[in-house]
Amino acid sequence: MKRRFRLTRSIDFKRVRNQGKSFAHPLVVLIKLPSTEDRPRVGISTSRSLGGAIQRNRAKRLLREAMRMFIPGLSPGWDLVLIARNPLVNAAFQDVQLAVEGLLQRAGVKASVEENSSHVC
Repeated sequence: MKRRFRLTRSIDFKRVRNQGKSFAHPLVVLIKLPSTEDRPRVGISTSRSLGGAIQRNRAKRLLREAMRMFIPGLSPGWDLVLIARNPLVNAAFQDVQLAVEGLLQRAGVKASVEENSSHVC
C-alpha cells in the first residue's frame, strides 16, 4: 500500500476510533469515518494481545497486502482503520482478503465501476 494512502498520525487514528462507525469480523474490525481528503486513507492497528513483535508485524503485513488490492476500488473521502484480532495471526492470506473485502462491502466504501476507472493507485 502506497504511503499516500496510509493513515499515519496518532491524532487521525484517535479521531477515526472515537467518531467512526465500526464493522466487525472474526479476523479484523473496520472503522470508517468521512474525511475531506481526495483519496481514501487506511491505517492498521495491532495490539500486544496478538503476541510478540513477529506476530504483530505479520498481521500488519497481511492487512496491508489485502488492502492494497482494494485501494483502487475505494470511494475517495474516507479514513479507514483496520484492527487485527487474535485469529488473524494464524489465518491464511485468502481468508484475510475475503474478510477485508466483506467488511469494505458492508461499510459501503467501495466505489462504483465508473469512479474506479478514473482512480489510479
